[in-house]
Amino acid sequence: MKTSRIIQKLFALLAIVLSFSTAYAQTFPDRPIVLVVPNPPGGLVDTSARLLSEPLTRVIGEPVIVDNKPGASGNTAYQYVAKAKPDGYTLLISYSGYHVANPALMDKLPWDPIKDFSPIALLTVSTNVIAVHPSVPVNNLKEFIAYAKANPGKLNYASQGNGSVSHIGTEIFKQITGVEIVHVPYKGSGPAVQDVLAGQVQVFITTPPSVMQHVQSGKLKGLAVTGKTRHPGMPNVPTTAEAGLPSFQLESWVALYAPAETPAPVIAKLTDAVKASLALPEVKERADTAGVELRYLTPAATDALLKRELPYWNKAIKSAHITLD
Repeated sequence: MKTSRIIQKLFALLAIVLSFSTAYAQTFPDRPIVLVVPNPPGGLVDTSARLLSEPLTRVIGEPVIVDNKPGASGNTAYQYVAKAKPDGYTLLISYSGYHVANPALMDKLPWDPIKDFSPIALLTVSTNVIAVHPSVPVNNLKEFIAYAKANPGKLNYASQGNGSVSHIGTEIFKQITGVEIVHVPYKGSGPAVQDVLAGQVQVFITTPPSVMQHVQSGKLKGLAVTGKTRHPGMPNVPTTAEAGLPSFQLESWVALYAPAETPAPVIAKLTDAVKASLALPEVKERADTAGVELRYLTPAATDALLKRELPYWNKAIKSAHITLD
């Protein structure tokens, strides 16, 4: 009888919690929502946040504000959101380079990639482009590899920061090709692109939003894109397979997360609003112009993607001997 009463009380308590969560979701949101971005303005992650913020504001009925919090290889933003109140008002625009790579790069990560966050949706996916400054005397990927091998240590490459996809991807590129180029980390795509355009750094493997307009204008040379198909914004740039390096492919993604323990009805409401926002024709047009592919996934599918990629990137990072030093 005593056990039966305990079970009854637990069910009653659960009913109260569910009732509260449902009532809370019905009034959510009633104030601005903040999208915390782990990168500075410019590049795939910030572009994805701004693609979402305006239509989500219209769909959900409250202002959606983009708050850039770069620093510490993404950890500043991730830790901030992990510790935020789980009420749906502070959300993380997550970058795959941080979410799946930092756990393999750092022994004492101040956040857990799975336990500290609740997935809301996958937002965008992007291939990467191998871009070089015109001062590098090459016209295609094979010539670049040959030139880099003939001039070990002469060329520098930019990254969006230690542990970013551009860092890890370029180190994997070095391992596959045997070239020796020197890493110069930046705090995001914006400052990296400026130095590549100035010729202070000669190479940048990054997502199209960062360099597409400069490749189109001829300010940078696009040697190859790292996806399975050519990029529509750079139709004359071959894939790595077409350029003779089929073993090198690199894709980045951006997803939306809430702090762990955010009420399920709130997650569901946000997921529905994000799906509706990304389905708007004008958002697709803006994404195409920016060189970003919209790719909505449900919370469950986003969670499955993360859990697949965590061991993959761990293996890639360890085998390439990549560190944050």
